[in-house]
Amino acid sequence: MRGELDFAASLAERVALLAGLDATVLDQVRRDLRLAPGARTLIRTLRRLGYRCGIVSGGFTQITDGLAADLGLDYAAANTLEISAGKLTGRLAGPVVDRAGKADALRRFAAQACIPLSQTVAIGDGANDLDMIAAAGLGVAFNARQAVRDAADASVSVPYLDTVLYLLGLSRDEVEAADTGTDQADPGAARSGRWRLSSAAAASAAGPGCPGSCSGRCR
Repeated sequence: MRGELDFAASLAERVALLAGLDATVLDQVRRDLRLAPGARTLIRTLRRLGYRCGIVSGGFTQITDGLAADLGLDYAAANTLEISAGKLTGRLAGPVVDRAGKADALRRFAAQACIPLSQTVAIGDGANDLDMIAAAGLGVAFNARQAVRDAADASVSVPYLDTVLYLLGLSRDEVEAADTGTDQADPGAARSGRWRLSSAAAASAAGPGCPGSCSGRCR
């Protein structure tokens, strides 16, 4: 979204139009879902290098939860469609994940991973991603509108999401080694000060979820 409309109000209006639909319509949406080119490579490579990855979306958990499971993501947050007796009610269940909610999710993800926000990466393309991009240690605009590119630390204007790997300082050899699972990949990369968590569209220091094994490093 470009930011001209109040997201929560707009979302409520659109969700209301779904009232009465059979919940099985979501199955078709899941089947029709197409990832950006390079998305699987990005996540697969980062996970093999020890990074934590997550998604935060203004969409719906009925879609993103399956995507997170398929990609092996560590974290996921989105809006939830209310379903009753197998039908969509036209309402949401739980809090709205909007612009502020996306930033809150990033902070929550970081707390659960026991890393400071300065070690996080946020990738987004719309106005609702601006707070998340600003909160992250590295904010990346991906094929985004000008306002998002202006606010981000880095911008990618090609349709391949795995291009972000090079913004993280990973060499081609590291990427190829991780993708093939050879010993050339450095499993300690995530512990050597590189960015460790990617949250895309799509979290305080030693907050809830910190296992206490970080010896205060996340403070």
